[in-house]
Amino acid sequence: MGSILIKNGTVIDTTETVADVFIEDGKIMRVGDCSGVRADKTIDASGKFVLPGLVDMHCHLREPGFEHKETIESGAYAAVKGGFTSVACMPNTDPVIDNPALVRYVSVRGEEAGYARVYPIACITKGQKGAELSEMSALKKAGAVAFSDDGKPVTDSGVMRNALEYARTFNMLIIDHPEDPAVSGDGVANEGANATIAGLRGINRAAEEIAIARDIVLAESLGAKIHIAHVSTAGGVELIREAKARNVKVTCETCPHYFCATDEEILSYNTNAKINPPLREQSDVDAIIDGIRDGTIDVIATDHAPHAADEKNREFDLAPFGTVGFETALSLAYTYLADAGNIGMTDIVRLMSHNPAKLLGLPVVYVKPGAMADVVVFDPAREWTVRADELSGKGKNCLYDGWILKGKVTNTIVGGKIKC
Repeated sequence: MGSILIKNGTVIDTTETVADVFIEDGKIMRVGDCSGVRADKTIDASGKFVLPGLVDMHCHLREPGFEHKETIESGAYAAVKGGFTSVACMPNTDPVIDNPALVRYVSVRGEEAGYARVYPIACITKGQKGAELSEMSALKKAGAVAFSDDGKPVTDSGVMRNALEYARTFNMLIIDHPEDPAVSGDGVANEGANATIAGLRGINRAAEEIAIARDIVLAESLGAKIHIAHVSTAGGVELIREAKARNVKVTCETCPHYFCATDEEILSYNTNAKINPPLREQSDVDAIIDGIRDGTIDVIATDHAPHAADEKNREFDLAPFGTVGFETALSLAYTYLADAGNIGMTDIVRLMSHNPAKLLGLPVVYVKPGAMADVVVFDPAREWTVRADELSGKGKNCLYDGWILKGKVTNTIVGGKIKC
């Protein structure tokens, strides 16, 4: 496997310290002064950050069924380019991942690809139809790390109650897509002044907040765990904050686009700004940042959602929802959160590595002796312009095309092997 020496970097984990990192046989052997140590490969990390590998608990790799958008291999490579050493992919493929054979298929394809570690999330309900629970126990045994019908909400509260109770018996996480479709209807953008100006059908914040409130009530009544996906509204943050104050077992995630972009992006009819839930207003962005700062929001996930060019290059109403996010997520977090003075880099490590791993029951990665060598080298001084056509994944539908960001991943090491 060989050895790697990372020299003179600022190691950021639970603390920050300037140190060398020596890696051998897939493990971190030493953190500190490694003068005199010889390695097969030396990385000069002077002026750079050395972080534990990032974990994305919410992405879409599209395989099986939508390989024209992304494959497990292309997505896993894009992930390591962005510093993600582990990713958990949602089950809204074709067919949907609701049986053990497909769970194993995703796992095997991830191992064959050999880039980021790929962990499948399985469906809450059979066929993702929201009516009958999937065989959760068998799915867990096959390798599923959580359950979600992401892309579709579980609208039947009785079904969701049963899912929470059943998942609790073997300590598995339910990740809910918070949306009331009776309220969101056929909306395509945030309901507000900008949607009116653009002549686009709006999605009221209530569509998200009603679902969050329902999930909180169910989790509280059962003493069960619930994780809320892609929180985008100020009201949603406040509902979760209040529930946590009552010791409800609720956790949540947001995505970079909800703390760095607003619905002004839709005024140019840029379909890469068509996202579900939609980009909101500045007051919501401010509330999301406040929720990150005070610990209400547990995780920053990408919701990486690749599409083919001809699918996005359509009228706004007809284009699919979603933007790609693997290769920009850490840079966006650094630019809009850490460099902006909202939180520190140790907080970003907690939000993008430690917390998602803990929630999914995965090994938590640290930069310390004896730990698994999943390591990222990040250059905070490197300013770069996002070019969608230069991104590594198959999907080029990037909201941030043309944006200038601070900080870039220079190396990603997975299990002691340099992947980029």
